[in-house]
Amino acid sequence: MIGTLALIIGISTLAFAVILDYVGSFSPFSLIFTVVAVNLLQWLIAPYLVDMMYAVKPANPSEFSDVYRMVEGLSARTGVSTPRLMISELPIPNAFAYGSPLTGSRVAVTRGLLSQLEPEEVEAVLGHEFGHLRHRDVQVMLFVSLLPSIFYLLARYAMYSSYYSVGSRDSERRGGGLALISTVSMMVYFVLLLFTLGLSRLREYYADQHGVMVVDQGGRKLSEALAKISQGTWRTMNRVRAPAFSGFKALFISDPDRAKDDAMSVSHYMKSDEQLVREIASRRVTAFDQMLEVFSTHPNMVKRIRALTGQM
Repeated sequence: MIGTLALIIGISTLAFAVILDYVGSFSPFSLIFTVVAVNLLQWLIAPYLVDMMYAVKPANPSEFSDVYRMVEGLSARTGVSTPRLMISELPIPNAFAYGSPLTGSRVAVTRGLLSQLEPEEVEAVLGHEFGHLRHRDVQVMLFVSLLPSIFYLLARYAMYSSYYSVGSRDSERRGGGLALISTVSMMVYFVLLLFTLGLSRLREYYADQHGVMVVDQGGRKLSEALAKISQGTWRTMNRVRAPAFSGFKALFISDPDRAKDDAMSVSHYMKSDEQLVREIASRRVTAFDQMLEVFSTHPNMVKRIRALTGQM
């Protein structure tokens, strides 16, 4: 994980040095400042946006006393301050950890999760979310996502500027240089994006392992929870109209947009939790599955369950 982060920073630093050396008088610092400011603002207000988009509200202590006890116990075992427990009215089973300096840390579970999972599986899911809090994943991914954003905006700025560099020979030469900068910046953006997605998937594995460590029989409980989340999400989205998950779906324990593919790998007759986990783990991971995983924020579900059950 540290190696991936160092590689992202190293590629960014090298690319910036090359571009600044090439352009001479052209300075992208105003663009960098803009991207940093916008992303920091988004980080500060993101919890309010998440609350609005996913119908999140503070959990009633009397109604959700069992979940409160889970959160307090996991806080003590994880060694982090107790986050605020939130309830999302989404019917799909899912959970997410989020927050900012303005709101503090929060852990949200959906109504669908509480209705479709057993209490021990809910605890395992919360253990995963506490892994994100323990590893400060929200802050780390904010920092890492800044770098691709900077190069994407730099590429767009240079591309548009090159369109207007016509007329004199010097202007056309400058336009050609800007076009080259645009191309290089877009290539760097794409490479950094792939590394950022890879880091996101890696941090999901780390959060899974944290859930295994802080919950008794965490591997079994979390693998069963993930299998039922995939199945439950697909069934629910077939019955009701699901909201647009947008970029915030990276917060979720499981990508709801991948639920269909995960669910299609399992036959639809009724089965025990253990049978469901075994059936998903036994699925063959195709080259197409691996390609899709490269562009995903979450690991392939088959590989993820295999890791939890010791089959990797």
